[in-house]
Amino acid sequence: MDPQQLRTLVFEKTGIKVDVDDPIFALVALNEAVLAEAVERHIARIDAASQELMQQLRQAGGQPHAVAHEHERHPGFTPAPAAGPVKPIATQAPLLVPRELRLLGAAALVALLSASLVLAGQALFGKPAELTPQQRAALAKAEKLDQILPTLPPATRAAVETALRQP
Repeated sequence: MDPQQLRTLVFEKTGIKVDVDDPIFALVALNEAVLAEAVERHIARIDAASQELMQQLRQAGGQPHAVAHEHERHPGFTPAPAAGPVKPIATQAPLLVPRELRLLGAAALVALLSASLVLAGQALFGKPAELTPQQRAALAKAEKLDQILPTLPPATRAAVETALRQP
C-alpha cells in the first residue's frame, strides 16, 4: 500500500496523524483500529443473537418478560419472527455417512490396485540375472574342490584350506 494512502487510512480509522516515515507505527495503529471495529461488530452480533434467544425462550414459556420492550435497550436490534417450537439438535454424528463410505471404498480399491501393480512388476522384472560363463566355471570349480578336499591327506588339506583363506 502507498504510504500516503496508509497515512490517510490510519487517520480516518483512528484520528491519529502519523509520520509517513514511520510505517511500522502506522501499521500497528491500523491493525488496532481494524481489530476494535471487528470486535464491536462481533459484540453487536452476539448481543443481538442472545436477545433473540431470550425472546424465543420467553415465547416458549421459559422466563417472564424482564422489560416490556426489550428492543428499546438496543437501537440496532430487530427481533426475529417466532420460529415455532424448538427442535432438538443432533449431538452426535453417525460414524460413517454414505459419502464417506464411498470415499473409503474407492481409497481401498485404489490401494489394492496399486499393491497388485507393484507385486506384478516385481514378479515380472524381479528375476535374477543370468550367470556369466566365468561365474558358471568358478561355481563348477568350487564344487569339484569341495568334493576333492575331504579325500586329501590331513596335512595337504590344512595347507589348501590355509591357502584358500588368504585373500
